[in-house]
Amino acid sequence: MTTLGDRVLDISLPKIGEKSLFTKDLEEALRNNTVDFVVHSLKDLPTTLPDGLAIGAVFEREDPRDALVLREDIKETTLSTLPAGSIIGTSSLRRTAQLRGSYPELSVQDVRGNLNTRLKKLDSGAYSALLLATAGLERMGWEKRITKILPCSEMMYAVGQGALAVECRSDNTEILTLLSPFNHVETYCRVLAERSFLKTLGGGCSAPVGVSTKLKAFDSSWKLSITGGVWSLDGKTKVTDTLENTFTQIKKSQKHKLSPTEDNVNKKIKIDDNNDNIIHPLAELDKIIEKNNGNSNCEESSKDITCRLFCGLIENNNIPLDVIVKCEDLGKDLANNLISNGALDVMKVTQDLIRNSIKNS
Repeated sequence: MTTLGDRVLDISLPKIGEKSLFTKDLEEALRNNTVDFVVHSLKDLPTTLPDGLAIGAVFEREDPRDALVLREDIKETTLSTLPAGSIIGTSSLRRTAQLRGSYPELSVQDVRGNLNTRLKKLDSGAYSALLLATAGLERMGWEKRITKILPCSEMMYAVGQGALAVECRSDNTEILTLLSPFNHVETYCRVLAERSFLKTLGGGCSAPVGVSTKLKAFDSSWKLSITGGVWSLDGKTKVTDTLENTFTQIKKSQKHKLSPTEDNVNKKIKIDDNNDNIIHPLAELDKIIEKNNGNSNCEESSKDITCRLFCGLIENNNIPLDVIVKCEDLGKDLANNLISNGALDVMKVTQDLIRNSIKNS
């Protein structure tokens, strides 16, 4: 299936003016029962989903950072040593604003198409470099094209970037039961804080908003930290802040009865040197569906599946509810800090510029 974002390639994403560019067509298939669930890049999913839909699981996150991909003949250069006027390709306002703020001498231009198309445009000489999601390149097996993975201090990433999410109907307890074991705890905590941050700001593709989160063991507890930023389109104005919270635990003390028997079923894709030993959560999910096809036998276990949503994410039954609420609140608090420092005014200027460019185009 293709989406509006796949079909309209001659207009920059913010100018298309549709919040669900890469999800609307797929969600229609969900709502009319054509499919039972859809796998998305989480960063493409709005923080508020259509009524009746939910994110049933998020798999373990890949590297969420952005990657610099330089053209082969100038691969020894860096962003700071590229000649003035060098063209950097990206379709993201977030990347554009941060690049313009740090490297005003470079020319940032829109680039559309799938990864293969974008890399061909780079190789043809249309661009000096591209900024792309590291996770997308690694999933395609093209990590050798990466010149440098940009640290978060240089380029904050998009909300949810690097994570795959499974969207389904919120009343489909059979599918929710199947998905429950794959809902990765650490990833869930991080992306919930990020989505709550974005939802409170009211941002999306129409504003340069970036984040960085970390969840680490701290003594006998866990510390979740989140940094968020909002930029003007030229990158000259930015509003940023960092907050953190500490939890005594992030997993329920007793193993949830729907938890996988092996810890690796919700792990990220891992490929060995010979490419013949792949651990893939979607493949594991396919096995469960095939095994249970025609005899799902989910009546008893589905009683444990709740339909309470947090920024579109179904409640994760492996995480204490108070931890989920605190993760959501952490994102809200960070957004409110930025709002009190003028973030909404910065975002409004950008949105007005986009509207004016649409009128004049």
